[in-house]
Amino acid sequence: MSNSPSFLRRRLLQILSLTAINWGLINRAAQAQTPVTRAPEQLRIGYQKSAVNLVILKQQGVLEKRFPTTRVSWIEFPAGPQLLEALSVGSLEFGLTGDSPPVFAQAAGKDLLYVGAEPPKPDSSAILVLKDSPVKKLADLKGRKIALQKGSSAHYLLVRAVEKAGLQWGDIQPVYLAPADARAAFERKSVDAWAIWDPYYAATELVIQPRVLATGRDLSSNNSFYLASRAFATQHAPAVAVLFEELTRADRQAQENRKEVIKLIANFSGLDAGVVSLFLQRRPKSPVGPLSPQTVADQQCVADAFLQLGLIPKSVKVAEIVWQPSARHA
Repeated sequence: MSNSPSFLRRRLLQILSLTAINWGLINRAAQAQTPVTRAPEQLRIGYQKSAVNLVILKQQGVLEKRFPTTRVSWIEFPAGPQLLEALSVGSLEFGLTGDSPPVFAQAAGKDLLYVGAEPPKPDSSAILVLKDSPVKKLADLKGRKIALQKGSSAHYLLVRAVEKAGLQWGDIQPVYLAPADARAAFERKSVDAWAIWDPYYAATELVIQPRVLATGRDLSSNNSFYLASRAFATQHAPAVAVLFEELTRADRQAQENRKEVIKLIANFSGLDAGVVSLFLQRRPKSPVGPLSPQTVADQQCVADAFLQLGLIPKSVKVAEIVWQPSARHA
């Protein structure tokens, strides 16, 4: 009976059915292990001397190890506006700036995304005057020439300082200069004050010993933002996650191995170790993560302030270019 033709046919069909099921399971398992996205072919990172976490990764070659098939390159910029211009024209995939540059970039129609942020650093920027300056308080800035990088975090710091002093933006004379040129103008007294951030602030403080008229305390949160090209963020979300993991690890190293990091940054930047030590003291713990609702709200305040003064050509909604990893960006 068990060797009848009908039994054998049924048995053969059972074996074929089980084989098909097993092959299906194997194929699904193989597909699950296949990466959804490939590693990026290239990763061009824009950074400044103040970008502690990025500098640590650069000097240690960490990303080159994490992305062995990717061409990783590093490009230094004097300030955020120049960095974001490069990002917007396709010369970079990723970079770090302060709060104001992304606002100016968005208002100018640049296509980029906020992908992450570090905590506020209000003590890391200041408005400086020389020791013998007659400017004693913020209100004394009326009619004065003040050096700053246009569109930088120092720009918003000065906007808030003018507002706090009860002045109008038209009451001061902004002189738009890159940091190196601004310091030269400040030292030769071509300007009356200088709005600047670390490490330029720390270097000037130790060498020239200016008076600090105000810091970001009660004026500006001085947030730091990681921005990316839309193509990089949307096509390589796993790579962004790796970047944040390594940047946060670098920050832990900056907090726990301060002497080693001071030496590393000094060797890279050419800055005196005392300068590096000073600006690291003002820098809080800076793990990297997605933008919180409060951070987005703070950034919207920056944008609204520039619009109100007519410093950007149109209103912007910051939330529209905040990357949502779970969403599909066009």
